[in-house]
Amino acid sequence: MSLYPNKLVSATFPSEGVLLLSINRPPLNCLNTELWLAIGEGCTIAGRDPEVRCIVLASEVEKLFTAGLDLNESLHREAVDPGRTALVLRDHIKLLQDAVSAIQLTEKPVIAAVHGMCLGGGIDIIAAADVRYCSDNAVFSIKEVDVGLAADVGSLQRLPKETASASLLYELALTARNFGPEEAMKLGLVSRVVKGGRAGVTEAALETAKIIASKSPIAVLGTKHLLNYSREHTVQEGLEYTRVWNMAMLQSEDLAKSFEAFATKKPAKYSKLAKL
Repeated sequence: MSLYPNKLVSATFPSEGVLLLSINRPPLNCLNTELWLAIGEGCTIAGRDPEVRCIVLASEVEKLFTAGLDLNESLHREAVDPGRTALVLRDHIKLLQDAVSAIQLTEKPVIAAVHGMCLGGGIDIIAAADVRYCSDNAVFSIKEVDVGLAADVGSLQRLPKETASASLLYELALTARNFGPEEAMKLGLVSRVVKGGRAGVTEAALETAKIIASKSPIAVLGTKHLLNYSREHTVQEGLEYTRVWNMAMLQSEDLAKSFEAFATKKPAKYSKLAKL
């Protein structure tokens, strides 16, 4: 039986160690609660799967990544008074936040491959990824102010730490206007623009994932973990934490295998990470 049973997010292994998670809720990949949770579940399972060394998050739908929040899903929650309604909404928002945070919290690197529209909740999703590529036909929008709310699933919390221009970020978030690959690069939302629509950007992401998957899994896991830790702490705290981390990780067999591969000019064959 597959570890990844959810029909809304298909899972394939295009190459050794590389997991392709493809959002698949046609026609527009609109984000309802079930899809939010399926994305988080896929990343959580991948984090425990010893066969996975890198994840590519893409869309199975040919025309776009996602049109954003499913506005047909009712936000109304039955409760007897405003206080209780507020608590129900708080719990629902946390459910979605945790699903998106699973992308960042999985120990395996995640590359987002975006084509076509990526609106609203799509920005929340890719903001939690470690690497972001887009196609030359990509259209982005931090859309939530247009539907009467402040984005609440991570983009307003992650993007100020990840992007290069506070002024441009505030403009885009406050106006909800569409922007394309050029501004996405300028903002620092993506690191590469690729020709060829869905096929082109997915192929580019898979090629990068293949390179990552060829590296020491101990080194890759540690690099993501320490980058995430350092983003939330001071330089000195990061250095101190890294000492503790590496006093254990430097004892792995991967170090010797990497030195041998460098000396012999032959690729190293690393052991899989242990299965939980």
